[in-house]
Amino acid sequence: MTKKVLIDCDPGMDDSLALILACKSPELDVKAITTVSGNYHVDVTSVNALKTLELIGREDIPVARGLAKPLVRALASDPFTHGSDGQAEAFLPAPSKQLDDSHAVDLIIETIKAYPGELYLLALGPLSNIALALIKCPEIKDMVKGIYAIAGAFGLNKYATANATGDNPQSEWNVYVDPEAAEMVFSSGIPMTAIGLDVATHFDVNFTEVDLERLRQSDKAEAAFLLNMINFVANRGFESYCVLIDSMAVAAAIDETLIRTIRGRVGVETKGHLTLGMTVLDTRHHHVWSDLPEINIAAEAEYARFNELVLDRILG
Repeated sequence: MTKKVLIDCDPGMDDSLALILACKSPELDVKAITTVSGNYHVDVTSVNALKTLELIGREDIPVARGLAKPLVRALASDPFTHGSDGQAEAFLPAPSKQLDDSHAVDLIIETIKAYPGELYLLALGPLSNIALALIKCPEIKDMVKGIYAIAGAFGLNKYATANATGDNPQSEWNVYVDPEAAEMVFSSGIPMTAIGLDVATHFDVNFTEVDLERLRQSDKAEAAFLLNMINFVANRGFESYCVLIDSMAVAAAIDETLIRTIRGRVGVETKGHLTLGMTVLDTRHHHVWSDLPEINIAAEAEYARFNELVLDRILG
C-alpha cells in the first residue's frame, strides 16, 4: 500500500538525496515538503528543496518555508559544511517554481487534517516546524499515522558518538539544533521511529567501488548529482555515508523490514554544555524513569539492501 507522507527537511546534501529517493519511490505519495533552518538557514534550504524537485521533474509537490530559527534559542552553525550552495557546490539552476503561499507550520497542519490517520511525517531536519504545529494545533497529534525521524544517538554501538554530528561530543545535529522541539515531539504520543547515528552513520552504509562505478556509467542527472556529493565529502576526508544519512528515514518508510527497532524510554538533554541535544536512553533493569516517552529506536539495518534501494531508485 502506498504511504502518504509529508517531508520536513533542511537541504543539505543528504536531505537533497532523500527527497530524490522519496519522490522516485512508488511506495510513497509525497503530499508536501516543508523546510526549516538546520544545515543552513531556511532561505537556503527552501531554495535547495525547489532545485532538487526541478532536477527530477517533480514541480507538482508544494514546498513551504518554515521556521528560521529554533523555538527558544539561536540557530547553531553547522561545523560540517555542505558547500557554499548547501549541495556540494553543484550549483543547480535557480528554480522557476515558487514556494507555496502557506507557512510550513500551517501546511503541516492542513495536510495532516486532509488525511487524518493516513499521513506519515518524515522528519529529516530539526523538529522545530513539527513542534510548533503541535503547539498551534494540538489535536493533530491524534491524526498523524507516524513519524520517521533522523534524530538522536542512543549508544547502541560505537557509531553513536564516533560520528557525532552535533557540535559537542554526544549529540546528533537535528536534536542538537532544537532540543526543546525534539523533546516536545518525542513526548507527543505520536508513534515515532527515531533513526539515530548508531544506524544512520554506520560505516556499512558506505557505497562500494562497484556502486560508484554504476553511478559513473549513468547518464541521469540525479546520478551525477549524487556522485558529485560523494566526491565532495571524500575530498574532505569523509565517507559516502555522509550523503546517505537522511535517506535512511525515507527507506524505513518505504520498507520497514530494512530496519530492526527496539522500544525504549528516551529523554532529551536541553541544558548541558557537553551534552546539549543528547538523547538519553534509559536501559536500566530497575528504577526506569517511566515519565520519559517510549519510542521506537533503530538498532540495526540491512545496510547492503538499503544501499541497493538507493541506487535502484537513483538509476531507475
